Amino acid sequence: MSEEILAGRNSVTEALRSGRSINKLLVQDGIKGGSVSEIIGLAKTAGVVLEFCKAERLDKLADGLRHQGFVALAAPIRFHSLEEVLALAKEKDETPFLLLLDELQDPQNVGALIRTADAAGVHGVLLPKRRSCPLNAVVAKISAGAVEYVPVVQIGNITQTIEELKKLGFWIAGADMNGEDYYKSNLTGPMVIVVGAEGKGLGRLVKEKCDIIVSLPMQGGVSSLNASAAGAVLLYEVVRQRRVQAGV
Repeated sequence: MSEEILAGRNSVTEALRSGRSINKLLVQDGIKGGSVSEIIGLAKTAGVVLEFCKAERLDKLADGLRHQGFVALAAPIRFHSLEEVLALAKEKDETPFLLLLDELQDPQNVGALIRTADAAGVHGVLLPKRRSCPLNAVVAKISAGAVEYVPVVQIGNITQTIEELKKLGFWIAGADMNGEDYYKSNLTGPMVIVVGAEGKGLGRLVKEKCDIIVSLPMQGGVSSLNASAAGAVLLYEVVRQRRVQAGV
């Protein structure tokens, strides 16, 4: 498998902290700053090969990404199985919480949603193999390194996956502008939040398979939020309801 390019201090730092296999870390000659010594120290502790080079080489490797003086050549992100994700939730003694991305194409939205998923305690992100944004350097950069911590499950047919999850006791909540106000729905049990693609939203068959359809009430001049903003609100509504239920 080919190497992944990780550019930027956050992406590189979180990859090193998570124990991801880094083949080489390229550092810009003369780079300074508060986090420089920390990153180099992490790399040395992990036994990563260090190479100091000119900014021009990093610019070429980063291919338009803001590298901030650091580019890592890393092993590709490992996909997890659904069984691994469910085992993780059981190990933590937590109610399973998943995010399913229905054919999102924009790496900005995918990266932002993975970052929010990590912050909200989501146990795994389900990403279809077809017609979805690949987990590339842009996604890693936007996620601010969260892609190193949130297990990503690559799935085949979305509707079949939803059926499988239902049999396992999950409640499926799809985000759509024609649904009921999200705060009126019970989101406290084993939960899958489904966020649709930019522009078209949830696919028809996916929408039909959802147990409930929820929406965000829009009170301004625009009719909807982008996928990452809407998804963030719904993920944290699950967190809020669970905390209320637990009396926290």
